[in-house]
Amino acid sequence: MSAPNKSFDPVEVSTLSQENIDENVANAIAAIAGANSLDELKEVRLAHTGDRSPLALANREIGALPPAAKAEAGKRIGQARGKVNQCLEVRTLELEVLRDQLLLIEETVDVTMAAATVAQGARHPLTTIQEQISDVFLALGYELAEGPEIEAEWFNFDALNIAPDHPARTMQDTFFAGNEDSGIVLRTHTSPVQIRSMLKRELPIYVVCPGRVFRTDELDATHSPVFHQVEALVIDRGITLADLKGTLDHFAQSMFGEGIVTRLRPSYFPFTEPSAEVDLQCFVCRGASIDNPEAACRTCRSEGWIEWGGCGMVNPKVLVACGIDPDEYTGFAFGMGLERTLMFRHGITDMRDMVEGDIRFTRAFGLGV
Repeated sequence: MSAPNKSFDPVEVSTLSQENIDENVANAIAAIAGANSLDELKEVRLAHTGDRSPLALANREIGALPPAAKAEAGKRIGQARGKVNQCLEVRTLELEVLRDQLLLIEETVDVTMAAATVAQGARHPLTTIQEQISDVFLALGYELAEGPEIEAEWFNFDALNIAPDHPARTMQDTFFAGNEDSGIVLRTHTSPVQIRSMLKRELPIYVVCPGRVFRTDELDATHSPVFHQVEALVIDRGITLADLKGTLDHFAQSMFGEGIVTRLRPSYFPFTEPSAEVDLQCFVCRGASIDNPEAACRTCRSEGWIEWGGCGMVNPKVLVACGIDPDEYTGFAFGMGLERTLMFRHGITDMRDMVEGDIRFTRAFGLGV
C-alpha cells in the first residue's frame, strides 16, 4: 500500500503560485473593466471564470498537492475567484444602468410630433342594414332563411303563381342562365326562399329572407341590375291581415323611430291575395307637410307617405303548390328593397353611390357594430 503524498515538485504546480494567481486576477479585472457592453462582459466572464479559465485550471491542480498544502492553496484560489466574481457583479450593474440610459435616449418619443394616422375602416351600409333588419325579426322569434342566387324557374315563377306568359318572365326583365329555355335564372326576388322554406320546414313557419337579386335594369340614380331585398313569411293557423299590419308597424318603428305607422293600398301580386302596397309615414315631417306649403318636405314631396314595398296574404294557390292545406293554414308575406330603405334612412339620392366602391361613401357610416 502506497504512502500518502507528503512532498511535491513546485514546477509541476506552478499555476498555484501566488505570483501566477495574482497575475490571473489582474488580467481578469482589467478585462472586466474594459468591457463596454453586457455582450462583451459575457465573453469576459467565460474567459476568466469558465471551466477553461486560468483560475479554474489552477483549482484543478490542488488535487496534486499533499494534504497539508491543499487547504492553503484552496483558500488562495477561492479568494482570487471571489474577487473576480465580485468585480463581475459590480461591472454588470454598471453596464445595465448604462444600457437602460441608452434605451431611454434611443426610444424617446416626441409627443409633440403629429401622429401617423391610419384611415379607419368601414362596413358597407347595405351589410349593416341587412343585419339590423334580420335582428328585428330574430328578436320576434323568426328564423333566418337563405337560398341560392341561381334558381330554377319553378321556384322563381311557377310556384309563386306567376304564369308562363307573365311579362316578368321574359328576357326583358330576367337574367337567364343560358338561353330563355334553359329553365335556370338569376333570381328576380327573394321569394323563392319562401317557397323552399314552405317545402322544407315544419309548420308553423316564421322566416325572414334577406338577399341579393337580379333584374335587367339599367344602372341609374334609382335602379340597379343587382340589388337587395328582405322578405318575411309567416304560415300558421289563424293568421290575418291584422297580423300583417301589426308586424309592418313594428318593423317601421324599429327602422325609422317610434310613432311611425304604415298604410296599405290595394294592389296586385300573383303570389298574394289580397295584395297591397306598403306606404311608410314620412319619418321627417310625420305628415305635417300635407297641404302645407310653409312646411314643404323634400323626403316625401309633401305627400306625407313614402312607398316602401309590397305585401299581402299568401295566395292559396302558392300554399297548394307547396303541399300546405289552405283550409287549415293561412299566412302573410311582405318584401322591401334594402337600397330604398337605406336611401330613406340616410337621405341618399343616387343609388350608384352604393355600388361604385368609393370609400368616402362607406366611411361616413363607420363600422356599424
